[in-house]
Amino acid sequence: MSTTSGAICSLVEIQPNPSLSEVLSQLVPPREFTKARFDNYLPDQSFPSQAAAVASAREFVRPSSLKGLFSRSKTTQSAGIYLDGGFGVGKTHLLAAIWHDFKGPKAFGSFLAYTSLIGLLGFADALKQLSNYELLCIDEFELDDPGDTMLMSRLLSELGAKGIRFAATSNTPPNALGQGRFAAKDFAREISAMSDRFLIVSVDGEDYRHRPVDGHTQPLGASDYMRHVEQKVSEGQLVAVDEFDKLLAHLAKVHPSKFLKLIDGVDSVVLTKAHVLTDQSAALRFVSFVDRLYESQVSISSTGVGLTEVFSPEYLSGGYKKKYLRAISRIGSLTSSF
Repeated sequence: MSTTSGAICSLVEIQPNPSLSEVLSQLVPPREFTKARFDNYLPDQSFPSQAAAVASAREFVRPSSLKGLFSRSKTTQSAGIYLDGGFGVGKTHLLAAIWHDFKGPKAFGSFLAYTSLIGLLGFADALKQLSNYELLCIDEFELDDPGDTMLMSRLLSELGAKGIRFAATSNTPPNALGQGRFAAKDFAREISAMSDRFLIVSVDGEDYRHRPVDGHTQPLGASDYMRHVEQKVSEGQLVAVDEFDKLLAHLAKVHPSKFLKLIDGVDSVVLTKAHVLTDQSAALRFVSFVDRLYESQVSISSTGVGLTEVFSPEYLSGGYKKKYLRAISRIGSLTSSF
């Protein structure tokens, strides 16, 4: 949301302190998907599974004449639907369409949003708050952190016992065919207590945005980055300008559930002196920050190295590979689209 006159700010000077109601109010589809509906999802005719996924998602929300297969009164109901596929095939669009079409109390958030809520409130209080909903939509269900995955599996089991339903997507990176293409088996294994009550739907296809997962962004020159900032300000934007390391240090002191509040109202972020990260905790924290920027469609740029280059080859081949590849893809989108 642009300001009328434009301005420059610093994120490290902001101490976000959202109330619980503000944190819960963030559990809605990102700005990009506020108008996502089943009717405006356009299946690629080359991949029949996309049209089939639309039909399955519609059926999940509003069962037809299947003799109450998904009704709460039946023990054979489907507790959830899991949309499994690569980036850019419309899984989040369908997830948001499910949320918009569902009548009743509902929440929509990334996997991180829910684990952050648990971290902020504690498991018991988070369970209490989430029990007020009838549907939870979980985008980018992450399977690369055993602790968080077990935590979410427990949460789903306890909420499922209360009759709450779930819709989720995978966090599969947009790799070529083969390694890491689909995560359905991993998902079913990790939520084994409930997997037989999930309808797992494969969504094949190519990334319609054609975003290269290994794309490269160019840094701003040291002499022209302020000209870039001034141009943004002249367009009425609120631009946050921060040194890369100082922002990372600040993020370490801000709970991830408060990242959205931190960038509230900001249109563009410029990070100076960006460099390759050698601290994996800082790298993962930056991934979470990028996710929030992407959800809010806040553009990002840097001096030093391009932000797609801050993750070392070691990190890109390690256990959190999927997180880093997703971040690179999203950084590319936030850099090239503005």
